[in-house]
Amino acid sequence: MMNSQNVKGDLQIPNCESLSDPSDVNATSLTIQNGFSQKAIQKRDLKDLRKFKAEQVRLMKPRDIREPFESMKISNSEFLNELTGRELCSKCGKSRKYFCYTCYIPVITIADRVPKIKLPCKIDILKHPKEIDGKSTAVHAAVIAPEDVRIFIYPDIPDYTLEDNVLLIFPDKNAVPLENLWSHLDKQAIRKPHEPDVKRTKQHLPFTRAVFIDCTWNQTKKLHNDERVKGLTCVELKERETLFWRYQRGKPNTYLATVEAIYYFVVDVHTNVLGSKYENQYDDLLFFFKFMFEKIHSLYGPNSLLAYKDI
Repeated sequence: MMNSQNVKGDLQIPNCESLSDPSDVNATSLTIQNGFSQKAIQKRDLKDLRKFKAEQVRLMKPRDIREPFESMKISNSEFLNELTGRELCSKCGKSRKYFCYTCYIPVITIADRVPKIKLPCKIDILKHPKEIDGKSTAVHAAVIAPEDVRIFIYPDIPDYTLEDNVLLIFPDKNAVPLENLWSHLDKQAIRKPHEPDVKRTKQHLPFTRAVFIDCTWNQTKKLHNDERVKGLTCVELKERETLFWRYQRGKPNTYLATVEAIYYFVVDVHTNVLGSKYENQYDDLLFFFKFMFEKIHSLYGPNSLLAYKDI
């Protein structure tokens, strides 16, 4: 099990088991490695809640998170509430609630009602072996975009040195902001005098695949330094605030859950790299995330969830 001090899952709420399945309410928190600049985070005046008494924490002002998905077009998930029990996965036969987090498919009863989308690029997710499958929001992306998302458990990962133009979404000291990717690659390109520039079109991407590391910050070093990964061009995302309900002690609210990071990445690719107008094509990546967010808040509310305290 992951160290609760490094995981956004230190929720401190009673009877989560009453929701029938840990995957009903939990998702893996991808910490700073989701692609945010560590410098920006270091500028924040963070408070360690371990230094406060329980009453002080309860009195802290919760962040305003009313209608956080209202600008998105996410498919209706009401039918998920109709599921009263668990089912056997059609592939591995294990008992699951909404989807199988080892086979990355929805349960049979709802398989034809869960949205499926295409992404603008291929996504690989490298999970640390200590990450709990049932708590990972990375699974959401694999279920919703099965043709474009792959999940690998370290050390069984691809050798990316054999593939050209793969990006690692990681805040390395030399990481490139996604919006500057074209200009960065132009500077890196070496062309002969007679060789013409590559014509850019809205359908052309300067990379073949984007890789995300799904683990806590303390676990990233081993994955990031792996010979099959460490030579990749690193890209960092613009800073956003998470809607994740699991509190991570002493960490800012810009630490996104895995599926949030993937969602913001593909939206930024669509607008900043392809130069196209975004028309909610990828909002359904957050289909299960939104459902679980609303379920948690219907039971507890922001006043009782440490993740939403204004600290």
